[in-house]
Amino acid sequence: MKVTTYEGIVENGQIKLSEAVRLPERTRVYVIVPASESRPRFHIASPRLTHPQEAADFVKDVTEGPEDAHL
Repeated sequence: MKVTTYEGIVENGQIKLSEAVRLPERTRVYVIVPASESRPRFHIASPRLTHPQEAADFVKDVTEGPEDAHL
């Protein structure tokens, strides 16, 4: 079987070939999609307490300083 390759892209769900190629109706074609170069995705999970009853250990105390305090 003779094979010819053409490069193209997908636009709006249709394959658009880079070259002006006219293929006869009912021509058998094979589409090979190269592996995409995806960036690794990171997932940062919310922190969870191993022992929820220890949540009281993390209560914050808010204290207000004088109004003229410099940052």
